[in-house]
Amino acid sequence: MLYPICIEKVSDGYVVSVPDVPGCFSAGDTLSEAMLNAKEAIAFHIEGMLEDGEELPKAHPIEQYINHPEYKDFIVTVVDMDLSHLMGKAEKINITVPSLLLHRIDQFVATHPEYKNRSNFLAQLATNKLLSA
Repeated sequence: MLYPICIEKVSDGYVVSVPDVPGCFSAGDTLSEAMLNAKEAIAFHIEGMLEDGEELPKAHPIEQYINHPEYKDFIVTVVDMDLSHLMGKAEKINITVPSLLLHRIDQFVATHPEYKNRSNFLAQLATNKLLSA
């Protein structure tokens, strides 16, 4: 899932806000560090929200923040978050898909290491689709 982040340059580094995750902030001495820290902050914050019984926050399109006056002087970008591990214990299921589709999924997963395996790929797509509905 792509969460927009808004990065502000300050005198001693960068401060990151995550508008779609209320109360989630991060920082870093460098831009790269700020972005990495933002990913950790988002994962930690969302995990706490889910443990408290709150809903997974929906990620809005980045365009919503690019021209927003509140973030006028900010760097606005996205971080890709795999939140499937926060959805609870994995359960094994059997599904039926056409062989060509299965082959294409496997080829895609083989060339995209962000998807650990076929199951992770399908879980991430399902999560993204449900949250964007």
